[in-house]
Amino acid sequence: MTQETTDHILTRLMALHPKIIDLSLDRMWQILEKLGHPEQHLPPVIHVAGTNGKGSLLAYLRAMLEAAGYRVHVYVSPHLIRFNERIRLTGSLIDEAALADLLSYCERANGTTPITYFEVTTAAAFKAFADTPADILLLETGLGGRLDATNVLEKPALTAITPISQDHVQYLGTDIAGIAGEKAGILKSGVPAVFGPQEGVVSDVLVARAAEVGAIPYIYGSDWFFSELDDGWYFSSKLGQRKFVSPSLQGSHQIANAATAVACLDQLSDFDVIDADIEKGLANVHWPGRLQQLSSGPLVDNLPSHVEIWLDGGHNPAAAEQVANTFAKWNVVDPKPSYLIAGMLNTKDQTSFFSQLRDTVIKGCCIAIEGEAATTSAAELAALARSGGVSMTAKSSLEASLLSLQAELNAGPCRLLIAGSLYLAGQILKENG
Repeated sequence: MTQETTDHILTRLMALHPKIIDLSLDRMWQILEKLGHPEQHLPPVIHVAGTNGKGSLLAYLRAMLEAAGYRVHVYVSPHLIRFNERIRLTGSLIDEAALADLLSYCERANGTTPITYFEVTTAAAFKAFADTPADILLLETGLGGRLDATNVLEKPALTAITPISQDHVQYLGTDIAGIAGEKAGILKSGVPAVFGPQEGVVSDVLVARAAEVGAIPYIYGSDWFFSELDDGWYFSSKLGQRKFVSPSLQGSHQIANAATAVACLDQLSDFDVIDADIEKGLANVHWPGRLQQLSSGPLVDNLPSHVEIWLDGGHNPAAAEQVANTFAKWNVVDPKPSYLIAGMLNTKDQTSFFSQLRDTVIKGCCIAIEGEAATTSAAELAALARSGGVSMTAKSSLEASLLSLQAELNAGPCRLLIAGSLYLAGQILKENG
């Protein structure tokens, strides 16, 4: 089967429901029954919800568990370049032929019954995971938690909730306590629940929900802690204090994600991951499009060598704040002017996103995200950026943006940030090879 065939199947699956997202579990139960309930035949599952850091947490867990010799399945979304990135079977992305066969099988099983794209592809992933032996499955929610298509597991081995903030407000609303309640829907009776760093009201909601359902909380700030050092970081709990090397993923926020992974492993029964495995995982972890420095490819080759190119798929104010904090930290020891090329979807809080970067970037350009129906136009996005305090102009493309910033980029050592959407990050990675 070819990638084109896979794309054709995915296109047909997308047309099975008039909405991209329609939060409910009824359709999931129907297709899972037709597939023979693969969700009942999975290896032990770590189920992860949250707003920011879910994918990074799974990347750390995969690297650490694989370093310990375990066979690991992974389910994430969205993908950057190819749909295959969503389904990892025992260390490797599902191949094109197997994916096409899997999707065709699920399409036939579903028939013409209305079902969303995420629901049918999640069901397909469950079948792939059930059919392929592994030691553990790392499962990321799409959005929310309570009615997310992944939330059909009776008893995962462990749940984890990364930092929660406002995002997907058209589905989850703007009330942070309400959003936290939706994310907490993955908590299960008798199952350990690791809570990453949270705002006060969010923490209160998570703790209350854990008590209500009988989950076993393991809470940052009371049960476990971390602190950053110049040459690594400490993880502390009732078991004592342990020192680890800095993770290979960039950004101060990655210490929190790595620490959450260690907290998860400490609460994961029947798996033996020693500190040496954790160190190896920290050194080898890879997660594209998250404050990723581009070091090769056409984009790099066409710019002066003194330009650092940083790509980040963060698309909400909390993610922009993390980038701003990281750039500020770098500027203490290596000050450089920073410039921005941004593209965003119209479902995001764009003005607040830019306001977090007002003290980070000097100027920049806005572009539309090619092929995305929900993209904000370059002109509208530039106006929203200016209202957020960042001097941005509208351009027709990445190439036009680079031409507009040519004088600044040629002037001397600087940082170029390309950010605002995982869809934009995926396009950049694809074009850059």
